[in-house]
Amino acid sequence: MTIKTEMVGQTFGPFTRDYTFRDLELFALGCGAGIDGREGLEYLNEHDERDPRLKVLPMFGAMLIVDSEVTRTIDYGYNYAGSLHWGFDIRFHQPITKMADHLETKVKLEGLYDRGEGKGLLAQHIGDTFDSDGNLLFTNESWDCLIYNGGWGGPKPPKDIVDMPDRVPDAEVIERIPENQALIYRLSGDFHPQHIDWEYAAQNGEPRPILHAISYAGMVMRHAISQYVPGEPERITRFKTRITSPVHPGETLKTQMWKVDEGELRFRLVDGDYEETGAKPHLNWGVIEYR
Repeated sequence: MTIKTEMVGQTFGPFTRDYTFRDLELFALGCGAGIDGREGLEYLNEHDERDPRLKVLPMFGAMLIVDSEVTRTIDYGYNYAGSLHWGFDIRFHQPITKMADHLETKVKLEGLYDRGEGKGLLAQHIGDTFDSDGNLLFTNESWDCLIYNGGWGGPKPPKDIVDMPDRVPDAEVIERIPENQALIYRLSGDFHPQHIDWEYAAQNGEPRPILHAISYAGMVMRHAISQYVPGEPERITRFKTRITSPVHPGETLKTQMWKVDEGELRFRLVDGDYEETGAKPHLNWGVIEYR
């Protein structure tokens, strides 16, 4: 395949999304809210369907740049089978407060970078999402790794360094991923077969379909809110992470968090038995900021 470098710098869209309170609830379910029927009900209990009142899990904004329509439209000549979400940095300019609205997201292909033969291509997208009144809600810098498209001679990716504390976490939350969480999350708009098709997963070296990264990032966001701004998700202003290994439904995971300044956390997401095994984290070099 030929990489279409001439697409760099182009802006695509607007990609539109109409939502109601049911879409907000479905997204929260896909991020593990309500696993025990009690935790996370602020994202799930609309109180009165005729006049719904919900807290909105801010990670909803990150999903809009990686849904299937966006990834298939911005096709710069990559192998779709090797498309993995590499990381993202989303800034929340103002919270979603409307229980139904029409959103528009414009996505710029900011850069294409070559990690080398066998290491893949990195694609940098920057998406701005606006509500129906023209208000800028979020800006998301999202990175994809195309694992089969390295070695095409492009520029090297920029350095991205986040200092992590060398001490025991200030807070930890353990949660088990239900086996059907990917099946729920995909209904929010990411229909890549790697999340549902067992044969497809096996062909790409996975023992079973993997979970969407936004889903387990949403789980981490739930944990951070419950620990540091309980009941006030609208206070979150930034969420940045690198996606460093896949998550398989059925696994037990641990969110580790450090408070490094007023309104600023570092985090990583690891296996529940991380201290014994030292396995690679699933999310790493994470930053959460809140007002």
